[in-house]
Amino acid sequence: MRFDSPHHLAIGEALAPIAPLTGPLTALFAFAVSIIIINLTAAQPLTGPVARALHLPASLTGLIAMLPQLGYAVGMLFLVPLADLLENRRLTVMTLACCALMLALAAMAPTASLFLFAVCLAGTTSCAIQILVPLAAAMAHPDHRGSAVGNVMSGVMLGILFSRPLASVVAGTLGWRAFYGILAGLDALLAIALWHWLPLRQPASGQTYRALVTSLWTLWRREAVLRRYAYSAAIVMAAFGAFWTGIALRLVQAPFSLGSNGVALFALAGVAGTVVAPLAGSAGDRGYSAVGMPIAHVCLLAGSVLAGIAGTGWLGLNIVAHRDLALALLVASAIIIDAGAIGDQTLGRRAINMLDPEARSRLNGLFVGVFFIGGGIGAASAGVVWAVTGWAGICMLCLVFSVLAFIRDMIARRSPVMN
Repeated sequence: MRFDSPHHLAIGEALAPIAPLTGPLTALFAFAVSIIIINLTAAQPLTGPVARALHLPASLTGLIAMLPQLGYAVGMLFLVPLADLLENRRLTVMTLACCALMLALAAMAPTASLFLFAVCLAGTTSCAIQILVPLAAAMAHPDHRGSAVGNVMSGVMLGILFSRPLASVVAGTLGWRAFYGILAGLDALLAIALWHWLPLRQPASGQTYRALVTSLWTLWRREAVLRRYAYSAAIVMAAFGAFWTGIALRLVQAPFSLGSNGVALFALAGVAGTVVAPLAGSAGDRGYSAVGMPIAHVCLLAGSVLAGIAGTGWLGLNIVAHRDLALALLVASAIIIDAGAIGDQTLGRRAINMLDPEARSRLNGLFVGVFFIGGGIGAASAGVVWAVTGWAGICMLCLVFSVLAFIRDMIARRSPVMN
């Protein structure tokens, strides 16, 4: 049997051949993860309406946005390892079906406690993303694995960037319950589509579930490549989270004074940055990761400076007299920052998907878990910095994270572990 064929996995990766990753299947993977990720990132603009409707105390409103991501972290630890043990199609469909049920329960929840319980479990089962991405990587030919992962990851970033404006528009028009109901319906339809079109994949791991879970720490300590790219992604996502937390607060202030629809349209501008994902993946396949990572970090740095010029008037720009120019520059900064974050993530994904094929789902789970922690730190830091120094402080925070990512990458490339 030839294991270099796109129709087969590497030795030890699965017990049976697996279908190649075709264009339509790539599109299905990308669409699926773009929908699922909305479960985790759309809650921020819904915090006010949900809290008022369910009489949630002001001190607890942060749970609405936090619990889905906390649940996701739990899923990464306890559900994702199952992808290295159980047949992947069945596991994905069952996990997604449970997610749809929890979202439907959230849409109908009469009390705050039931709603919070439902969205937390919806976050847990949204870890289906981390079953789908490694499955796509396993189906791709090794020579094109980076671009394949980049194409699928475009869906993740599209979902993140579309989630906030989508939630704002739907909740403002139909109500927050309708938004969660629509999400539940989409996840249920996805489960049906994936059951019909995903190939079977039975991992060859002979380990028990307990051994797989406890192996996460072992993998983290063993795989220097994982640690290198996970730390980089976490720092970059901290800058990303800080920017997108602060920008919504800045845009409603003078001289921009945008309403909710204007802020939603601004968020859509960042979608242009997703074009970088397949380009970065292809660059990684051609051996240009050593060049691509610093470029991604320089993009973050440039975007942070541009955001300071456009939002605060760095370098002498009069943003009151040149409001439209300043707004256009803010849009450009959002695109550049998104491009840098996506480039860093895509190259990191490619690198870890070239590691141990029997542990691919667990490796991806660790990678994503670490960079979600980074994003949370960035968002939390932005809230504190905004209260003290405003938008100028947010831009300086993004600059610090960008420089830290660049320096750490320079130090890491001096070690024996390279791309």
